[in-house]
Amino acid sequence: MKRLKSLTLGLAALLTAGTALAQGSFPDKPLHIIVPFTPGGIVDNIARIVGEKLQSRLGQTVIVENKTGAGGAIGTDAAMRAAPDGYTMLCVSPGHAVLPSLTKAAKWNPTTDFRGIAGIGIVPNVVVVNPRVPVNSLKELLERAKTHNITYGTAGIGTSNHLSGELLAQMAGVKFTHVPYKGQPEAVNDLLGGNIDMMPLTAAIAKGHIATGKLKGLAVTTAKRATALPDLPTVAEAAGLPGYDVGTWFGFVVPGKVPDPIVARLAQEVAAVLAMPEVADKLTRMSMELAPQTPAQFDRYVAAEFIKWAKVMKSAGIEPN
Repeated sequence: MKRLKSLTLGLAALLTAGTALAQGSFPDKPLHIIVPFTPGGIVDNIARIVGEKLQSRLGQTVIVENKTGAGGAIGTDAAMRAAPDGYTMLCVSPGHAVLPSLTKAAKWNPTTDFRGIAGIGIVPNVVVVNPRVPVNSLKELLERAKTHNITYGTAGIGTSNHLSGELLAQMAGVKFTHVPYKGQPEAVNDLLGGNIDMMPLTAAIAKGHIATGKLKGLAVTTAKRATALPDLPTVAEAAGLPGYDVGTWFGFVVPGKVPDPIVARLAQEVAAVLAMPEVADKLTRMSMELAPQTPAQFDRYVAAEFIKWAKVMKSAGIEPN
């Protein structure tokens, strides 16, 4: 028994040393960043901006893979099933925390199946209306909704546009008619054409249309005013709805069983990339409000979003399909 115990302890020490060695040499092969959406979108752009700089810092190739379908569920599922060795990251946005409450295709729990590497920041939405809608403030829009059918367009069920509109309706005690599209461009086209009344539109796109007078901006959806549109009040300010706060947030996660030392290494490197002026400049041009988060902070943020939107979906009577 003594000899068996000695051999067991020796093996444990060897495995521990081997693990430490493996972690100490991390990374020693290419890394992958999975983007669960098509190339050219904001999630894809963020992954490529950060991935390029990570490649230089880590001395390894960083491959961005677009695994699309099912509103992001296919790519997220692939990341969840990846080996928990730190060589596969997932670039996430609100759907990561929302889809499990909306679709049965989302098999993951964002709080247990993944670990945060870094939060990056938030892109506000802007509540905009077609100029033909006879309102000049968010309060006027909400008053009009009590007597008129107000339609609002989104990039689809569960998107940040949808969540912004649904939470606004619930908190203000009014009803809007949701018109989901296949993507944000299609919704914007119909908004510009007057086929729908309103949209909580990504600030980067809204800014140009507001400047040309093609759309009227009423309020930004985040808790703080947007740097890109500092003269617009927040929804909380404009409608007297304290606590209203919705934005399109972004970050990086890894499978839930990735060891602490590797999470810490990746977090350190991503934080260093986000601190680079040229990276911050590129992200700011996307109308992003930079707000880097540590792994623990991002985990808490995602968990809060998961709980928050599950309640909103339940209140709206939206069941997973």
